Formats: sequence, structure tokens, C-alpha cells
Amino acid sequence: MQSEVLIIAEIALHYLLLVGIVLVGTALRFWNLDLKPLWMDEVITALFSFGRSYYDVPLGEAVTLSTLEQLFEWNRAATCAGIAQTISVQSVHPPLFFCWLHSWLGWVAPIEQSWVWKLRALPAIAGVVSIGVMYTLNRIAFSKTAGVFAALVMAVSPFAVYLSQEARHYTVPMVMIAIALLGLIQIQQDLHKQQIRPAIWIGWSIVNGIGFYVHYFFVLAVIAQVVTLIGLYGWQCQRGVGSRRHGRTLVLSIALLALFYLPGLPTFLSHIGRSETDWLKASHTGILAAIAPLYQLVAGWLVMAIALPVENQPLGIAISAGVLMLLFGGWLGWRIIAGLRWLWLDPKTHWQTVMLMGFVTCVVVEFLAIVYGLNKDITQVPRYNFIYFPAVCALVGASLWAKNTKAPKIDKRLASLSSVIVFVVGVLSCGFVVYNLVFLKPYEPSNVAQTMNAPGRSLVIMAYKDFQDIALGLSFALALPPEETFAFVSRLQGYNALWQSLSALNPQQPPHHVWMIAPGLRQTDFPAMLSTGGKLCRLNTANYHRIGIPYQGYDCDK
Repeated sequence: MQSEVLIIAEIALHYLLLVGIVLVGTALRFWNLDLKPLWMDEVITALFSFGRSYYDVPLGEAVTLSTLEQLFEWNRAATCAGIAQTISVQSVHPPLFFCWLHSWLGWVAPIEQSWVWKLRALPAIAGVVSIGVMYTLNRIAFSKTAGVFAALVMAVSPFAVYLSQEARHYTVPMVMIAIALLGLIQIQQDLHKQQIRPAIWIGWSIVNGIGFYVHYFFVLAVIAQVVTLIGLYGWQCQRGVGSRRHGRTLVLSIALLALFYLPGLPTFLSHIGRSETDWLKASHTGILAAIAPLYQLVAGWLVMAIALPVENQPLGIAISAGVLMLLFGGWLGWRIIAGLRWLWLDPKTHWQTVMLMGFVTCVVVEFLAIVYGLNKDITQVPRYNFIYFPAVCALVGASLWAKNTKAPKIDKRLASLSSVIVFVVGVLSCGFVVYNLVFLKPYEPSNVAQTMNAPGRSLVIMAYKDFQDIALGLSFALALPPEETFAFVSRLQGYNALWQSLSALNPQQPPHHVWMIAPGLRQTDFPAMLSTGGKLCRLNTANYHRIGIPYQGYDCDK
């Protein structure tokens, strides 16, 4: 009787701990969800998901910010087919996430929250779901305790919280990759048992097939899974235990995946060569171009567990934070390597460890092939690590749980201490994420808006050449105070023509200041005077700034 009570208490404690982890992960993801301003990529998500397009943006005229805000009202008439058509022409992404988000925005329209909160809520919910999926993955692959550890790692990972608070298609495919890995582990277990469960194979193929229409990089995860499965099957065949039935099932599953991809292949191929992907070109030259991707990979792994303020900080703070991150990373790396060793040596966990490590290795090799073969440095963008992050979480969680059979009591205490350290460091790091002190947004719209905040009315002008410029301008506009006026002016004919066209702008109220956002210009290229809004405006030499692109302030006659 007493033993039964202890078992029940242990089970209750296990699930209470899991519920607590999920609640903490939920709180971190929804903590100040709409605090940070939208950056360029999120504006693109918003525009398409609300059922709009770039053609809806008022160009060549000075408008109030309330007019621009109307772009982000839910368009009931928009359809998934229409959104897909718009994205195929005006973006380089698959359409499914944007269609789902459009439906979501319709469902949550009555909720009394800001539209930015509603926009980010779906990725945040997907981030919460990923915690539960990680628990299930490690429970199936290793044990219930390993499942709790994996859920903990996912819940407090600053990288996971950062992705969850982005109105982008990262957490949704991340959940789908975790589900696909769950299927992969079950397939591996079935191969060793010489059995086939058709539902698992079909489900695995469907998830991997749909994922391609959520994010194109999902195909890297699919290739890594297929290579890992082929490697396992080939190993079995070498030892004479490979079943032809399993071989046929594997071939049929790959063929089913190919059928899934066929409809979207022409659009995908057309998107590859678009100018919007040029920013992925390596930003380094010489020897740095060869070694930068390697240390950027390691930095991407480090911020999965700890993220302290380093960017745009005083030198002393940046160095201190960097040293602390490296020390923590060294300790955690030691714990992970020790745990993986015991998982590898244990016959009960060996093959699950091989499959997950094989998957991660394949994706990293794919990254390096893209970097050095295609000259597209995707390692400079940490968010793309979402492709193999679920497998990393599973391995880290399992390695923290793994026991040295020669010293099980010591390892149990070490695992408990390690989990507490990971939890505390993770929650602290997530706080820095929430308050926009780490994973800073490109072009920093909040800082630009703060710089432009001066007494009197301002007219902010964005010189645009393409859709990307329009999205960037909208990100700045949405961060500005609502009383300001904004204008998009074309620079397709060059800046000389643009300066002449400014006189045609006619804001409702004459501005006291003009801010000129001019991609591609040097400081000396800005004219000394501008005529716009019925005012003559003189360049203010103290108001030249550059955050990726230059912007210059002008003071207008009273």
C-alpha cells in the first residue's frame, strides 16, 4: 500500500512539474508580447496576413500615421488563394503560414488587445506547443524524466522565446519539425523491432510535406531526416537485418514527399533567384569569409541557452556579458558532452542518440554547404537555427538527465543542480529578450523613432526603390508617435529627381522638421536645403545618423 502511494505521489509530482514548466514557458512567451516595435520582416508578415499587399500602401503623398495603421485592419474579403498569389509575386516565402495567420486574425478580432499582440500571439502559442511536443519526443525516445528536462530547456531558452515573440514563420515549422522527429524516432524503433506501423510513416510524410509550404528551409530538415533514415537502413542491410519491406516503405515515403513538393516547386525555383535573397551573401571578405561562419555557428548554439546584453552596450558591460556567456557555455558544453557519452554507451538510448545527432550533423553540413558552395551565409542569421533546434533541445535535455551507472546518486544530484542553473540563466536571459536588450532588430526602428522625436511636427520621408524599402519604411512609421506625418517617395529615377519631387508633397500641416531616410546615400550626398510641404528646410549637421541605412534631419522655416 505504501509503495502504491509513493508511486502515485511520484507520478503526480512528475506532471505537476511538467505543468509548472509549461506555465513558465507560456508566461515568458506572452510577457510584454507587444512591447517591441515591429521590424521589417514582421511588417511584411502583417501586410500579407491582414489580406493586404504593397499596392495598398499610399505612395508619393504625405499621410498621417493613422492612415498607415488602416493597412493593418483585417481584410475579411481576402482569401488564402489571393494571399498565396500576392506572396508569390511580392515575397519569397511559401504561403501557408500567412493563410493560417489571416484566419487566426479573424478569430481573435473581437479580443481587446492591440493588433501587434494578436499578430504575435499565434507564433507565441506555437512556442508553447513546442514545449509539450519536446516532452513527448524525449519521453518516447528516452524516458519521462528526459522529457521533463527537454521541456524545461525549450521553455526557458532565450532563443525559443525570441522566436515565439516574432510575428514570423519560425515557431510553427519548429513545432512541425519536432513532430517529424517524433515520427523519425518511432520509425527507428520500429526498424529495430522489424515492424512497420503505416500510420507513423504516413503521418511523418504528411508533416514533412506540409512543412515545405510553411517555410522553404523546412526542406533542409527533410533531407537530414531522409539521410539519417537511409543511413540507419543501410547499416541494418550491411548486417543482414535490413528488411526489403522497410526499404520499399522508405522509398514510397520519399516518393510521397516528392508528390507533396511538386505543386510548389516552380514558385520555389522562381523565388531562389530573386533580389530579396541577396542580403544573405557573405558580409566578410578574405580569411574572415572562411572562418566567420564557423564561429557564427557556435555563437548561434550559445544563445540557445544564454543571451546577455552584448550588442550596443558600453565596452565594459559587453566584455563582462561575453565572458559570462562563454563560461556558462563551457560548463554546459561539458555537461552535454558527458551526458551524450552515457547516452551513446547505453544500449537503451544508443540509437535514439545516433538518430538525433545524425539529424543535427546533417543540417549543419547543409548550412556549411550553402555558405561555402552558394555563397549564402545563413549562419549570420541565428533565427535559421530553428531548423535543428528541436533536436538540440532533445539532446540537451536527455544529456542533463543521463546517468553515469557507476555513480548514479552523484549524477542525480548533478542533474538537479544543472536543471536549476539552466532554469535561472534561461529565465534571466528571456527577460533581456523581452525588453529588447538582446537579439536586436535590424535597423532598430525603436531607436530611429526615438532619435526623430523632437519638439514640433515632423515629416518623415522614406526614399524607396523596391518592396523591401517600403516594408522598412513602414517599420519606422509604426514606431513613430501618431501625430507625425510620413511619405514614401520613389528613388527609381535617382536622388536628383527625388529632391525635385519633394515640393509636390502637401502634408495637412506644414512640418517643423523633415527627416530624410535615404538608402545608399553618403552624408555628403544630402542637399543643404529641401523644399517640401510649402516650407524651406535646412540640413542640420548634428542630425545625421546611420543604422544600416542613413537618415538626415532638416529644420524648416517658421
